[in-house]
Amino acid sequence: MMLHIPGVLTPDQVRQFRQRLAQTDWVDGRESVGAQGAQVKRNRQLAEGSPLAKELGDIVARALTASPLFFASALPLRVLPPYFNSYAGGEQYGLHIDGAVRTDGRTLQTLRADVSTTVFLSDPEEYEGGELVVMDSYGAHEVKLPAGDAIVYPSSSVHRVMPVTRGERVASFLWSQSMVRDDAKRAMLFELDQNIQKLRAQHGDSEAVVGLTGHYHNLLRMWAEL
Repeated sequence: MMLHIPGVLTPDQVRQFRQRLAQTDWVDGRESVGAQGAQVKRNRQLAEGSPLAKELGDIVARALTASPLFFASALPLRVLPPYFNSYAGGEQYGLHIDGAVRTDGRTLQTLRADVSTTVFLSDPEEYEGGELVVMDSYGAHEVKLPAGDAIVYPSSSVHRVMPVTRGERVASFLWSQSMVRDDAKRAMLFELDQNIQKLRAQHGDSEAVVGLTGHYHNLLRMWAEL
């Protein structure tokens, strides 16, 4: 399941992020991937564990944690600290799949990467190219969102970032281990949750709505791995 989450970061937060990131030193983005990914990855990123990466990453993590849509779609059990990257001058990341297991370099906490999230920090008119392209059984889905918005998608998806031919594409990205590892089950729970919210708004906590809410929680109880 792919989901667009608008307004994760405010315009003021985005401006502050961009000002801070414009004054920092980037490292080779290949430092965070294996041998296969290094063959197709050409970008820059903040050094993992740097003070700026930690400071800005904490803000992104808190913003996502406060988002009901992020929780409902990802059902996060563990979330790795966010990374930050930049693409310019033709940089790109070719077709790849995220590693199944990720480790936090600071705490050595290991998690299973179920859900990938990208928070855009550049508006679409600031750069050409740079679309996130996610492949699934229905084809290729191109994503290029306003600054501050996020896209959530399965880490099991083959995806890429197209070459940036003008301007600069800056973003934050992170991985989550979900309480429900199967993407199809997460999608079913998300759709059920969203329809329950609509029914509550229309009818309040009627007997039928309470029954559906119980059904949601019983499915989550059945599928969750804690």
